[in-house]
Amino acid sequence: MTPTALPRSVTAPNRTWPLYRSCSGIALDLGSARTRAWVSVRGTILDVPTVALPGDGDVHPIQRGTIVDTPAAARMLDRLLRHRLPRFGRRLIVLTTPVLGGVAFRTEARSALETLRPNTVLTVPSARAVATAAGADLARPLLVVDIGAHVTEAVLLTYGSVTDARRTLLGTSDLDSRTPATQIADAVTEMVTLMVEQDRTPQTFDALQRGVLLAGGGALRADITHGLATRLRHRVRPVPAPHTAAVRGAATLLDSARVHPSTAA
Repeated sequence: MTPTALPRSVTAPNRTWPLYRSCSGIALDLGSARTRAWVSVRGTILDVPTVALPGDGDVHPIQRGTIVDTPAAARMLDRLLRHRLPRFGRRLIVLTTPVLGGVAFRTEARSALETLRPNTVLTVPSARAVATAAGADLARPLLVVDIGAHVTEAVLLTYGSVTDARRTLLGTSDLDSRTPATQIADAVTEMVTLMVEQDRTPQTFDALQRGVLLAGGGALRADITHGLATRLRHRVRPVPAPHTAAVRGAATLLDSARVHPSTAA
């Protein structure tokens, strides 16, 4: 970012963070099958398998939305990202997290990220990142369905905050001749139906009427999107480039956070 000089007529003796100061940053989406990262100094999305190589064999440090091998995850991140970052300066990471991953996922992810020596790590629910990438109106209730390779989540956002969420340990990598795409559509329909039935407010139903925002690799499959729309009897809207929506939303949030005073300390 090019430094912008303050007008000469303005003095700011108590200003603790110059306007031109900003962090080098990473937007990161750690998936069970794919890891996607956006590095601010490069401006492109890195999309690679979530495996710890070389020297570790075919080790999968994240399985079904859970970090099962933190040291291997750290080695993977170090191999993929360290050489892509500036040698000096503060580093800010915006990490997407599964809505139902809980404290355990965030704790293990932060431990793995220490290999990159971040100054600050901010976490954002994947559903919120998807909504940000889609430019969705967060002033209204919104249903986000994220169909990944190994985990599928259905999330209700109200004013941008998670108010309800369900998940199934089923994704596109499970589909074969014995597990058709209709099984994912059925599972999502069951989750959304329970959310509507158990919500004592009209928010979930209002969000359903507005239309479901669909992300993840499953949103690229017409058989899943069509089957889901048929079962829900409401509109299903895949976001553009749904497989990278979470990391792109995180990148948008990173862009805002990089110049915020709270990250410039």
